[in-house]
Amino acid sequence: MENLLAPIRQFLQCDTPAAWVEDAKKPENLPIVLLDHLVCELKAAQSALFLIRKYAVDAASGEALLAWLKPYEDFTYRQIGDWRQLARGDKLSKHMIARSDSPYSDDLIDKMVLLIKEELHHFYQVLEIMESYGISYRNITSSRYARGLLRHIRTHEPATLIDKLICGAYIEARSCERFAALAPHVDKPLGDFYISLLRSEARHYQDYLSLAEQIAGHDISERVAFFGGVEADLITSEDTEFRFHSGWVRSSAA
Repeated sequence: MENLLAPIRQFLQCDTPAAWVEDAKKPENLPIVLLDHLVCELKAAQSALFLIRKYAVDAASGEALLAWLKPYEDFTYRQIGDWRQLARGDKLSKHMIARSDSPYSDDLIDKMVLLIKEELHHFYQVLEIMESYGISYRNITSSRYARGLLRHIRTHEPATLIDKLICGAYIEARSCERFAALAPHVDKPLGDFYISLLRSEARHYQDYLSLAEQIAGHDISERVAFFGGVEADLITSEDTEFRFHSGWVRSSAA
């Protein structure tokens, strides 16, 4: 585990504050941790899907991607369908056809399709864990975290894509770091689940960062450092509500 976490801790500009861990390990906050984790898995899949549709595939492939995620979105946002049926339909219906005008389409497709598959599998696993704890799904508000990162994205290409990939790297790296921080403070089944996620989350952050470097074609360390500072400020400053990616809060009552 330490071998996985060492480069992530070097990449991130701060550790998760102890105050967040104290709130996260409170039994009364377990529903919020799991509910927000669940939605974060879907949002990670949606973000990867958006990148493929916008930058890498033809229109028909884009429609197939949308159809792939639709049952998960229906369940999460519209409370339509039985979550137990989600895994049965967890298949991409067609081979992705890369756009000929995009030199990085194949790498983007390969890495992001694998990421989507893993995030949807994790989504289903979180639902199984929620059922084991008797936690029902309900809508909760999103944290400011992702919005706080994305508001700094540049508005011209390829800078927009590069910045989105850097943001994706930070979100995945922080998720990995928080799973590791929380795992020792929860019961064994949940702790084991969090530890099982570390390898894929660590690879996701590396995939995002390597794609950003590849597409830029030049040193992006200054831009990476900029977003690292933004991310660290979001994590270490006071937040209005407790969530999986929140900063510290004065009261974490759900």
